[in-house]
Amino acid sequence: MQEIGRKGIKNLFSITADFLLSHCNEFNKIDSKYGDGDHGVTITKICHTIENHVDNWEENYSIKKFIENLGEDIMGVNGGSAGPLWGTLFIGLSIPLANEEKLSIESFKKMFKSSLDELQEITLAKIGDKTMMDSFIPAVESILSYKGESLEEMFNSASEAAIKGCENTKDYTAKFGRAKNYGDKTIGTIDAGAYSISFLFQGFSKALKA
Repeated sequence: MQEIGRKGIKNLFSITADFLLSHCNEFNKIDSKYGDGDHGVTITKICHTIENHVDNWEENYSIKKFIENLGEDIMGVNGGSAGPLWGTLFIGLSIPLANEEKLSIESFKKMFKSSLDELQEITLAKIGDKTMMDSFIPAVESILSYKGESLEEMFNSASEAAIKGCENTKDYTAKFGRAKNYGDKTIGTIDAGAYSISFLFQGFSKALKA
């Protein structure tokens, strides 16, 4: 598959939201060790927002408008920093779009480059700081370096990069959020934000194979 239209985009977001929802208890459990213990609660709200937008996507709304509106609503989700960060991620995806009727491999490359740029405008976190960026940055780099012609293959590689990035957070000391107060005690535990982001890319990969 080299591109997807409205139906494929609906499936992409719907299946990903369902996949994330099925792991929200794990997100809470990980976050409870050195965070507020509610990351899964926030991701649940984000997933329900995604489902609501998929169910109510009006025919006259472009793909750009759909993703932009979704991002703006996620931005307003209560529950710490995840709402603004995930909202920025989705709004960033919409920025390079115009009136596309389908999203191609090149479309997704532009979208995720834009999303990374937008996130880096609001957070100084980089790889090694034990945040969601430890998963997001390598996943985006994987997408941008992809040379093939298959969306499934591209997102499968991005998913693997995100999982590896998440696993690497076990070796890092937390530099942001409540967890930074625990310093080196956080070594040995994966970051909840990196974990949920890895499931975002796993969800995309899973949806494209469905």
